[in-house]
Amino acid sequence: MYVDSHCHLNDPQLRPRLAQIRAAMQQAQVDRALCICTTMEEFPEVHALATGFDNFWASVGVHPETEGMAEPTVEELVRLARLPRVVAVGETGLDYYQMDERKGGRAVADLAWQRTRFRTHIRAARAAHRPLVIHTRSASADTLAILREEGEDGSAGSAGGVFHCFTETMEVARAALDLGFYISFSGIVTFKKAQELRDVAAFVPLERMLIETDSPYLAPVPMRGKVNEPTFVPYVAQQIAQVRGMTPQDVAYATSRNFEQLFLGGEHTA
Repeated sequence: MYVDSHCHLNDPQLRPRLAQIRAAMQQAQVDRALCICTTMEEFPEVHALATGFDNFWASVGVHPETEGMAEPTVEELVRLARLPRVVAVGETGLDYYQMDERKGGRAVADLAWQRTRFRTHIRAARAAHRPLVIHTRSASADTLAILREEGEDGSAGSAGGVFHCFTETMEVARAALDLGFYISFSGIVTFKKAQELRDVAAFVPLERMLIETDSPYLAPVPMRGKVNEPTFVPYVAQQIAQVRGMTPQDVAYATSRNFEQLFLGGEHTA
């Protein structure tokens, strides 16, 4: 019934407990999950999860903050994205959170490598006919600008995709939706100080919404402080249901359909 559209099950905090986690997922009616790649080095392990279990899928990509590891090319991403059970490119995007010059960080001008990498992923997604999994933090203006510059406007030929673990403003949500993207909410939407994000969750059309855990991070209330896992994604659905005046089951069914439409429809497209 529930789908965790973004998790990191190869993480050392989760991988050793995979059998236990899968049993708990079944009990919680979390029947599918997308395992997200963050480095080229870890892709074989992430892909093995997807090929080893019929309710897991994989992405391929390099997280925007990753430095000092293999840098992907468009050609390499396209080749890997076309492997069986690989249904997305990313997570990719921009992350300027730690880059405040006033606090000893680097200037945005010094992060050209992030923007170049982002463009590489966008071009690969379009070539491979796979949606993008977008990570943006303290960088929404540049993220949206680059998507527009690369032709990601929701028209034919666009890769499309999802803004995962959304924490931005209503204005950014509107812009992402206008570009044809989905919006995914994580356990952050349950946090006490996240009322503005709950307002966004009430606004986003149900047919353009996904839910996720981003596990092992960001466990939702009432599991805060624990290692997050896909089993906890129903708590995200419950919070969204509350702010929208509907049942968690309706949120589960809608977001599951959206997952199928965004990711699984193009699984075997070349």
